Amino acid sequence: MYKRSVCSIVFCGFLLAAPGVALAVGNPVAGKALAFTCSGCHAVRGYRYLYPSNRVPKLGGQHAAYIVNALKEYKSGARPNPTMHANAATLTTQQMEDIAAFFSSQKGQSGN
Repeated sequence: MYKRSVCSIVFCGFLLAAPGVALAVGNPVAGKALAFTCSGCHAVRGYRYLYPSNRVPKLGGQHAAYIVNALKEYKSGARPNPTMHANAATLTTQQMEDIAAFFSSQKGQSGN
């Protein structure tokens, strides 16, 4: 009885937590074509913006859900960056998921 109750509680916990997890379901092949312009900055080790002087993170190996959420925030303006806003403004959610699937499939390449 106790074991069954514990299993039920754990299972319910997973069900409650699942809606809060953003899972990107993208096509990495389509994402590779879409990410061509992204790679001009995000695939260059140590690349920095001229203004403002910020590092540009490498996206290879980054979690897909993080990339999708970041692109949505750039698109909405919640993350203020004119360059990224301009790039994300025309992307659909599916395109964001495709780009995220491509970069997340590039294991071990994230960082600056």
